[in-house]
Amino acid sequence: MPLWLQWSLIIAGLFAIVFLLIFIRRQAGALAREKARREKAEAFQQQRRQSMVESIRLIALAVEEDQVEYSEACLRIKGLLDHVAPELLEQEPYGVFLEVHNKLQHMPTHRTRQATETRFVEKMDKERFAVEQEHADAIRRAATAIRHHPFKD
Repeated sequence: MPLWLQWSLIIAGLFAIVFLLIFIRRQAGALAREKARREKAEAFQQQRRQSMVESIRLIALAVEEDQVEYSEACLRIKGLLDHVAPELLEQEPYGVFLEVHNKLQHMPTHRTRQATETRFVEKMDKERFAVEQEHADAIRRAATAIRHHPFKD
């Protein structure tokens, strides 16, 4: 084999090695950045979940101390449980949150409520108060249970 061909192959091999080293280094950097991004997202999700659990416990405490309307508490707890532990809504005593939510979800809230005719709002309030009275004991029991529930990570 001629000497010039040997040197050409050696140089081509060195270029291939350098190219592959650059490629490997870039890929390793991309993997490291992706891992850091994923860890940051997981930490954010964990913090968000912990915040939701804390909110559930605070709302439950407010129910126990009669500082919030039961209907509002049920709607809020049900919404939070949908993200934290939706399986609890199918279990006793927590099913009352879903039951009350289903009975009240058709009612207007916030701006829609303000824009609704007064007589209709009064009718809805009577219906809401009736649902609260019907489920008051179950809501208090469920609030106490959910406040002490050990949410798994």
